[in-house]
Amino acid sequence: MPAYDPNNIFAKILRGEMPSYKVYEDDKVLAFLDIMPRAPGHTLVLPKASARNILDVSPDDFAAVAKAGQKIAKAAMKVFNADGITIQQFNEGAGGQVVFHLHLHVIPRKTGVPMKPPASEKEKPDVLSDHALKLSAALKDG
Repeated sequence: MPAYDPNNIFAKILRGEMPSYKVYEDDKVLAFLDIMPRAPGHTLVLPKASARNILDVSPDDFAAVAKAGQKIAKAAMKVFNADGITIQQFNEGAGGQVVFHLHLHVIPRKTGVPMKPPASEKEKPDVLSDHALKLSAALKDG
């Protein structure tokens, strides 16, 4: 497996070198909105540790991502009036991974509404900002 690249886009976001629409952060995890969401509220949850994917992440860091993902899923159900949640996690190119820093997709879903294709349409900044504020507030309350 190739080595972790510290210059990937998520590593830059973690270091504060790139902006993001942050919704949650603790000592092990950062979560922010996907700027090309497949559905409103599509959130990416990643460990702060340098992990390429599930194949090299420590069990504790992966558990922290899963725990935060569940917390975000519960809040997203309420905030986005979702009927369900899709969780996705890809590993290596053959597994569909595009950014090589472990991340979990938490995608609120509505019955009968298909997800947009991956990386198909950049969301407007004001919409992302509004969604981030609402989801972040729900996570603080709940």
